[in-house]
Amino acid sequence: MNKLSKKIIVLNEVDSTNNYANQLILSEAADEGTVILTQFQKKGKGQLGNSWESEAGKNILATVILFPRFLNAGKQFLISKIVSLSLVEFLKNETDDVSIKWPNDIYVGNKKIAGILIENSIKGNTLFSSLLGIGLNLNQTKFLSDAPNPISLKQLTGKEYVVETVASEISESILKWYKKIKTGGFNNIDSEYFSHLFRNGEWAKYSKDGNVFEARIIGVGKFGQLQLENRDGTIDDFIFKEVEFMF
Repeated sequence: MNKLSKKIIVLNEVDSTNNYANQLILSEAADEGTVILTQFQKKGKGQLGNSWESEAGKNILATVILFPRFLNAGKQFLISKIVSLSLVEFLKNETDDVSIKWPNDIYVGNKKIAGILIENSIKGNTLFSSLLGIGLNLNQTKFLSDAPNPISLKQLTGKEYVVETVASEISESILKWYKKIKTGGFNNIDSEYFSHLFRNGEWAKYSKDGNVFEARIIGVGKFGQLQLENRDGTIDDFIFKEVEFMF
């Protein structure tokens, strides 16, 4: 498992690509870098159990398998950063105004085009495996769920994309950024992630426990917590789902 695989496993249908990838790991049949790509997910997962809407065969529904066993568990948010940056890298070649809505939703303008679900397993003080679940709206043009702001790349560009080609391109980008983690290029990853954050440095409205306040993003902590500066100059850290962006 030391060599990064370029293998893509294409499935017609599966409950979840993350679940399928995990079964490969449990059966010791997974090479690092393997991509699981499916036409349709019966139980596609989003953050905190949310579902991910996708018309069959239209979008990227994939999981990339990594074994970052060299990485301290406390640095696991680096994995989230490189997946976000890989999606940004691909999308910026196709359209404008691409950003990362903390922690790892990908936006074009004020609309969500991609989501990421990373499932890490830990052994001792280090990561054992990382399942990089990616949902990217590629060719779908109608969305039926109650998600408030979905958009696809085809809606933005008018072009039809080859799903497997895009999945391969994104996975190559992930492996490129992954090598930066291996060689200790943390500062570059951190700065690139911060520079692409949605609303980075802008005064905007946020909500916590139903209370709306104005603040601006000034940083992201080493464990992935969002750092907001309030109008009075105080700084607060927030973990995932503790604070909500107001539109």
